[in-house]
Parts: sequence; C-alpha cells; structure tokens
Amino acid sequence: MRCPFCGVFEDKVIETRVSKDGNEIRRRRECEGCERRYTTYERIEESMPLVIKSDGRREPFDRTKIERGLLTSVAKRPVAREQIASLALSVEREVSELGVSEIGSRDIGERVLPRLRALDTVAYVRFASIYRDFRDLEGFAKELDALRQEDTGRHTLSDMAELAREDITDEHEPVPPSERTG
Repeated sequence: MRCPFCGVFEDKVIETRVSKDGNEIRRRRECEGCERRYTTYERIEESMPLVIKSDGRREPFDRTKIERGLLTSVAKRPVAREQIASLALSVEREVSELGVSEIGSRDIGERVLPRLRALDTVAYVRFASIYRDFRDLEGFAKELDALRQEDTGRHTLSDMAELAREDITDEHEPVPPSERTG
C-alpha cells in the first residue's frame, strides 16, 4: 500500500476490523517512511453485468428488481418473503458466475422461472406471462397445458375430490348394531 502522505510503499498494519455487515475490512496502517497513520477499506469488487432491457437500454444489474417482480407474482400465495429473497440471491449468484459483461433481461427471467416453478406454480404462471410476453390466450394456454402434463406428483382436482369421497366413506361406514353404544 502506498502512503497517501509521503508516497512510500512500505507500511505495517496496526489494527484490522471487519465491518458490522461483514462486507468490508477496515485496516489502520502506519507508514514506515513518515510514521503517519491512515485507514484503508477492503471490499470485494462485484462485477455484475449490465442488463440489456427489451428496448435496448442498458442498466446495472439490480437484485431488488427481481425481488419486486417475484413479490408481485406471489401476491396472495403461501410463499414467504425469505423464499423470495433466497431465490433472487441464487439468480444473482448464477448471473455473477457467468462472467459476462452484459445479459438480456429475458435471460434473467428465464433463470428465475424454473426456481419459481418449483416454489409455486401459480406464481410461476403469473411471472411467465410477463417474461415470456404471451401475446394471446393461446400462448398462455400452451404454458398451462405443459404444467398440467408435467408429472409433479401432485393430485389433480378430480383426484383430490375422489380422495375426499373415499375419506368420507371410510369415516362414515355403518357401524354394526352390536358395536353401537347408547
């Protein structure tokens, strides 16, 4: 480190502290040339790509925009805010690890979709309707059909109705007169 006072490159670290949020390290240093003290801060340099919007504009990547879109999609759904934050963070990490200087907003949306689909299918359809830009009901219907055909291990509405009927029948089977009380 070069001394800001005399320009000498030799110094010693006197004290090191990690910031409260853990995102930077503060170091007190003493120049070995002039013996003056100064403070330096070390932070990880994040090199997030620029996002290319649909109209061609470029803007810095912003995880909070993903979170806002997700929160709109999960409105009135049983999804916790922590799940949304975690999903957005995982997308941010994936985009960061790509090592590209620019990425399309649609590419980001396509990275969100499978994660959201695993979390909540209704929110997935809401989010997909925006990012896949369905122009008509046919595109929307195709997406719903694909969801219906996927083997998710979940019961359909008719399956659930049948199970409910079976439960009612099991619970209300006639009791033989010899076993009745009262």
